[in-house]
Amino acid sequence: MTGSDTGTDTDAPPARRPLGVPDLCLVVLVGATGSGKSTFAARHFTPTEVLSSDFCRGLVSDDENDQSASGDAFDVLHYIAAKRLAAGRRTVVDATNVQPEARAQLVKLAREHDVLPVAIVLDLPEEVCAARADRAGMPRRVIQRHQRELRRSLRHLEREGFRKVHVLKGVEQVEAAEIVTERRFNDLRHLTGPFDIVGDIHGCRSELETLLARLGYEVEHDALGRAVDARHPQGRTAVFVGDLVDRGPDSPGVLRLVMGMVAAGHALCVPGNHENKLGRYLKGRKVQHSHGLAETVAQLEGEDEAFRGGVAAFIEGLVSHYVLDGGALVVCHAGLPEKYHGRTSGRVRSFALYGDTTGETDEFGLPVRYPWAEDYRGRAAVVYGHTPAPRASWLNNTICLDTGCVFGGRMTALRWPERELVDVPAEQVWYEPAKPLATEAPGGADGRPLDLGDVTGRRVVETRHMGRVAVKEENAAAALEVMSRFAADPRLLPYLPPTMAPCATSKEDGYLEHPAEAFASYRADGVREVVCEEKHMGSRAVVLVCRDEAVARERFGTPEGVSGAVYTRTGRPFFADPAMTEQVLKSVREAVDGAGLWEELAAPTATATTATVSAAGAPTAADPAAAGSGHWLLLDAELLPWSLKASGLLRGQYAAVGAASGAAFPGALDALEAAAARGVEVPDLLARQRDRAADAAAFTEAYRRYCWPVDGLDGVRLAPFQILAAPGRSLAAVPHDEQLAWLDRLVEHDGTGLLRRTGRLVVDTEDEESVAAGVRWWLDLTAAGGEGMVVKPLGALVRKGDGRLVQPGVKCRGREYLRIIYGPEYTRPENLDRLRVRHLGHKRSLALREYALGLEALDRLAGGEPLWRVHEAVFAVLALESEPVDPRL
Repeated sequence: MTGSDTGTDTDAPPARRPLGVPDLCLVVLVGATGSGKSTFAARHFTPTEVLSSDFCRGLVSDDENDQSASGDAFDVLHYIAAKRLAAGRRTVVDATNVQPEARAQLVKLAREHDVLPVAIVLDLPEEVCAARADRAGMPRRVIQRHQRELRRSLRHLEREGFRKVHVLKGVEQVEAAEIVTERRFNDLRHLTGPFDIVGDIHGCRSELETLLARLGYEVEHDALGRAVDARHPQGRTAVFVGDLVDRGPDSPGVLRLVMGMVAAGHALCVPGNHENKLGRYLKGRKVQHSHGLAETVAQLEGEDEAFRGGVAAFIEGLVSHYVLDGGALVVCHAGLPEKYHGRTSGRVRSFALYGDTTGETDEFGLPVRYPWAEDYRGRAAVVYGHTPAPRASWLNNTICLDTGCVFGGRMTALRWPERELVDVPAEQVWYEPAKPLATEAPGGADGRPLDLGDVTGRRVVETRHMGRVAVKEENAAAALEVMSRFAADPRLLPYLPPTMAPCATSKEDGYLEHPAEAFASYRADGVREVVCEEKHMGSRAVVLVCRDEAVARERFGTPEGVSGAVYTRTGRPFFADPAMTEQVLKSVREAVDGAGLWEELAAPTATATTATVSAAGAPTAADPAAAGSGHWLLLDAELLPWSLKASGLLRGQYAAVGAASGAAFPGALDALEAAAARGVEVPDLLARQRDRAADAAAFTEAYRRYCWPVDGLDGVRLAPFQILAAPGRSLAAVPHDEQLAWLDRLVEHDGTGLLRRTGRLVVDTEDEESVAAGVRWWLDLTAAGGEGMVVKPLGALVRKGDGRLVQPGVKCRGREYLRIIYGPEYTRPENLDRLRVRHLGHKRSLALREYALGLEALDRLAGGEPLWRVHEAVFAVLALESEPVDPRL
């Protein structure tokens, strides 16, 4: 029991009495009626932290003193407390709580939510309580009963399950009390690294020293040549996931080194199940000397008593898991579901040490581990060990670093936040495993990266660039229909491009859209330089190209014969024949090779999500460098001709209009011409029909520009205009002039004629001559039959003065192209007047939301996050596409 005071009061002012209370716990105030619990709670805790039984009684009965409503009141109190604890909020229960059964319910509630129950007892004299209670009309006998129950309870509170008990005797101690919020032992969110997280060691001291040296640590030795510390010259911190001991040749050496690093502040360590067992042995508990403990015990016999005592104290002080780097990283031994992160209970510690099992045993008689990582959907990356596998691989933002060094495998470390794997081989097989290492590591292509629950119902996606983006349930249902029936392999859908808003409606005579509005809009947003890019007469296409099939298989889990994907902006494969897709990818790949962009565009750690380096610096079998250097690129492009994708639309809608007009107008004009020749007064009707026929002919000519015959890939063209991502990098914020320079090199090295250059012009929106040149460029482009242009901020990712995103691009379509969209006669003045009343607000909002989601998907992809996290943003883009908006915009 802590915080108690049996001394007598004096006339001197009492010293402040700090009461340590964890930042997440259930605080139970205990005291008789009139002891001042509500006053104490109001003084030391925030109003939202405190749940009062009196207030809950008033909620259910409109009378806080109605004792007949107490049952319902406590039901409400317990319900709210459970919700707060589940959300990770400290909660204070303001009630008498002098009866053991009342406290038992609260201790149970704390255990259910894996938080510490803390008791604060206000033990005031009966006279003080009675004087206060009399003012509320409370009978004195109630005070006396509460005092008796309190006295019986004081000595048993810790045995009831309270992890901290503070007893305040008398008014002065209550007045002197001061709540001191304590950080939980596992809460190291303030430590941001960088970290080097080391997997299971199992007594392999020599391999550990080699790995630390490979990571850049300088190992220090004592006079006897024993490693006693290791520090990194750049201030990195090592984090050990446990299982330091057993089975290997030098468990004392590993302990000496790790204990020295932890004591010097160069490392952190969590316990493994083997340390837990060794600690119980060192305390004199009876344990079986199996699974390598016998070897450790024998090795420790050669150490002195002081060292063994230090080992026992070290193990005793280890914390089950750590939450690091602002909550983005959790390190434990056997893994930990999100609901246990930062929690403190025996259940949490047990899971962190041992994981969970299915209750079954395998053919070797060993327990079958429950695959908790397959269901993990937490935002924090969980790094753990415990279950040996041939290689480390990410699964749903979790990674197991136990690669079986003691069994002749490798010792593996993860550099954080780089997400780079570094390993060294075992010097020999030190201990024969009970069963061979699994043929497949957790995760990879065979894991279950996606789940229906990830994409159904109303969704809210947190984005770095726009905060929370909501997706309605009905939109998610529509997207699920598209994704499940028509989409390409989800492993090859890391991104969907956003919709693009048109420029503001023009007031220029005869025009619905005009560049002057685009330039003026960006100038108003504070964007001085924009780039005008030729809008190709094709369909939006995303191209994922890997350096070879091995890279695609390693990074994206694709089947044999697949080296990437070419898909539409709604995620559908562009080509029904996979062979044609591979032909396109082959041409792009050869151009990237020739331009030397693989190495240039990859992050310095190249494929940081999967890279593995051996002690000698050579690629290992798990290193993508052994399979084409792990390189891939994601490109945004236009695939031409438009008829390649929209042949059904062309035949069923546009060609039908052209055919009907071609059949109707010649006969009608002939009849009117004949009537006019006979002297019939039809000049107005004839002129109108001639205009209509001309408009229909212009309509037919406009859509025909988007159609040309293709034979296989003969006649197909691909016009890339942005490189979106490369291994370890999102390139979406790279300025467009740099982007286009890369792509010019790509087109230059294309030997197949597939790739087409994107024309461009940079415009200064504050220079009238430059703006006029931009307008002339657009007029010349559209007069020659071009579709129009897209105007983008030259700096790519740009914000306004108030921090909001600027539109990433607006389309300015030519007069004749818009004839296809709005109909043959849209240019007639009366029709243009109606069309100018078009509402762009929703379209612009949609474009920005989809843009933010696309950026988020690219950031998550570059960060090596699991597929379900990438798809959360990708799927949201597709869902927003079903929002009702004028499809002509």
